[in-house]
Amino acid sequence: MPGANVAVFGATGAVGVEMIKILEERCFPVENLRLLASRGGRSAKWRGCSVPVEGVGPSSFEGVQVALFAVEGDVSREWAPAAVRSGAVVIDNSSAFRMDPEVPLVVPEVNGEDIARHKGIIANPNCSTIIALVPLAPLHRAAGISRLVASTYQAVSGAGKAGLEELERQICDYAQDKSKPLGVSAFSYQIAFNVIPHIDAFDEGGYTKEELKMRNESRKILHAPDLRVSCTCVRVPVLRSHSESLTIETERPLSPDQARAILEGAPGVKVIDSPPDKAYPMPLFASDQDLIHVGRIRRDESLEEGRSGLVLWVSGDQLRKGAATNAVQIAERVWSSR
Repeated sequence: MPGANVAVFGATGAVGVEMIKILEERCFPVENLRLLASRGGRSAKWRGCSVPVEGVGPSSFEGVQVALFAVEGDVSREWAPAAVRSGAVVIDNSSAFRMDPEVPLVVPEVNGEDIARHKGIIANPNCSTIIALVPLAPLHRAAGISRLVASTYQAVSGAGKAGLEELERQICDYAQDKSKPLGVSAFSYQIAFNVIPHIDAFDEGGYTKEELKMRNESRKILHAPDLRVSCTCVRVPVLRSHSESLTIETERPLSPDQARAILEGAPGVKVIDSPPDKAYPMPLFASDQDLIHVGRIRRDESLEEGRSGLVLWVSGDQLRKGAATNAVQIAERVWSSR
């Protein structure tokens, strides 16, 4: 059976590079691959060969059946409708369409059935939302999560290549001359040896857009419009993989042992939870793979008697499962259901 004609738009960025890698790694049935960027002239590796990256244009999506977008929201808004008119299903990693009621927002392990109602565009959630919901969704199905308090510890690669390069450069500069001021461009402040409680723009209430994404996207993906969510997002000097502290209140009692048993059988989750053995999730081990690592599962002892809640610690690779792998998993379902 012929494979799919696939386009990756944003092929030279951090997420686009991962998308190409994961298409090959997961043996997605690609017949023809078209690599696109806002400007052409570069190349990328595909199946051992160098493939040119073309500048996007009016005819770029002709004949394309599946288009993976890894570009900024304004670029997606400009080109995604054109790709759909050309016959492609667009899986968009930006925030442009996530809250559009006509566009499914999908984590396949959580709400894969929503893919069936797409009208040409399927949105990939924010990386922190994906990392949280893969383990939280099975707990929600079991006990009903009514409230979520999240604190994220987000790696610099979440800001793309510029974030990675800035941390690496600052560490090298510091090693050479500890008295020298470290140059800042990708972040508001020095990120080496620092944490910055600021990702994206602030709103009038003091939350950032990144924090509101966790609230709004979680409600949509879980089909839980009344879910109460408060989030604080922090950039930390880690190269790759986000971590999150998640405190949940549940409608029905759920013990830590019950939660571990549920998560042991949940797709996309790996439980690492033995504090006496110093076994718990860390970015060091969550990177370069697709499972969300979950541990430090314990009761929320701050709740009043008669109320039930848990605290969890999770780590996941935000470039892979938090972005590229999730998009390719959606593409797999789209292609298999054609």
